[in-house]
Amino acid sequence: MTSTHTPDVSPAAPAAGDRRRWYALAIVMTAAFMDLVDVTIVNIAIPSIRQDEGASFSQIQWITAGYALAFAAGLITGGRLGDIHGRKRVFLVGVGGFTVASALCGLAVNPEMLVASRILQGAMAALMVPQVLSIVHATFPAHERGKVFGLFGAIVGLGAVSGPLLGALLTEWNLFGLAWRPIFLINLPVGVAALVLGGRYITESRAPRALRLDLVGVALVTLGLLMLVYPLTRGRELGWPLWGHLSMAGAFVVLAVLVAYERRKKLRDGSPLVELELFRVKSFAAGIAVQTVFGIALGIFFLVWTLYMQDGLGWSPLRAGLTGVPFSVAVSVAAGVSVQKLVPRFGRKVLQAGALVMAAGVLLYLWEAGHYGLGITSWQMALPLVVMGVGMGLIVAPLTDAVLSQVPREHAGSASGLINTVQQMGNALGLGLVSVVFFGTMSDHPAPSGVGPAYADAFQNALGWVAAVMAVIFLLMFALPKRPAQHVEGAAGEEPAQRPTEAALV
Repeated sequence: MTSTHTPDVSPAAPAAGDRRRWYALAIVMTAAFMDLVDVTIVNIAIPSIRQDEGASFSQIQWITAGYALAFAAGLITGGRLGDIHGRKRVFLVGVGGFTVASALCGLAVNPEMLVASRILQGAMAALMVPQVLSIVHATFPAHERGKVFGLFGAIVGLGAVSGPLLGALLTEWNLFGLAWRPIFLINLPVGVAALVLGGRYITESRAPRALRLDLVGVALVTLGLLMLVYPLTRGRELGWPLWGHLSMAGAFVVLAVLVAYERRKKLRDGSPLVELELFRVKSFAAGIAVQTVFGIALGIFFLVWTLYMQDGLGWSPLRAGLTGVPFSVAVSVAAGVSVQKLVPRFGRKVLQAGALVMAAGVLLYLWEAGHYGLGITSWQMALPLVVMGVGMGLIVAPLTDAVLSQVPREHAGSASGLINTVQQMGNALGLGLVSVVFFGTMSDHPAPSGVGPAYADAFQNALGWVAAVMAVIFLLMFALPKRPAQHVEGAAGEEPAQRPTEAALV
């Protein structure tokens, strides 16, 4: 979750003995869980959506990439809107919008409507999610926050395991003949309950000196990403036209314009979308690169993995969901061990070991996919998935603190917000690259007998790219501090929020 940029204040926070604060906690945690599950639940249903709706390859990429792109573009602005207009108010608007968008997703009559609804859902999540930890910070005294953040860790772990399984079950059960649609419609009763109870139990809070909105910065970031991601997703289907290459090149021009504008914005009113001086800190600049590249790897893997199991191997959504359980459990366990036991003793080496272990798991998976072919079983996949999960767990939990450990205290809030933003940007870019590293290796209409082999070959090609990306991440990690801090406090008692596991599951 992104954190806000100014100190949290709550002039009317519940007293220490007031039970309402625990009701408020349950409400915001439920909303966070809804967002986490929504990210993981969709991946497992993608093959069913493609078959039922006749979606093209690029459209199924946009079902996931559109959400990530809208989420990334709105995260920092969503946090600042909460500072200015009140965290409770913006949270409830986000929950309401997320619920409406979920209904539109579930009622989508064609792939275009589903993609548009997913983009709206991501934008509403960008309003909802940044408020969660800000509300906690404003509602609970410092001595209770350790317990609260421990509960958040449990929720993240639960979302990691339950999301794919829930998506598989809802798709497999075909409730009321709705096929995949209940994966979105399940958000409706949860969202309505959060709206009603949130209005009653959450205490309003806002920042006394909130930074101004940088809508031009948001527009430039969104435009640059669209100019890069859209040609990647559509280029193969359109034969890689000249405009696509020009658009991707132009994305870097837009990035240069963004940098120049943000410098002027900093001088003019001190509230840029991106604090450029943060990039003078070597560990932060390297960490942002790691987060972005890691997001690319995960964006590629999770989409091609579910397509490989269901479209390539012909497995049911339930079997595919159950196959992923060892991976999710390994991520959760390794994440807890890395933060509590390993990082305090070995520092940066833990993260680098995670990159190598995850790369080893990917290579093992690559070998097994080639060795066993279309006859591979779930239990044969368990070992590489556990190895990959352990590697990911060693990275995702301590990475945010490693990136923030040398950032000045007064910039901790904006830095953590930027970290979460680039995670989503990397994920969107990875999903765009799927058209190159996966779909680009097979024809649009393979013969029925060739579908399985085509998907298997494409999956192996994608795994090779993921392994290469993990090697790049390993090298980038040398720029991180040798002894990352376990926790970094922001200015004026601000808590730089972390949401490590979600980045790994989007």
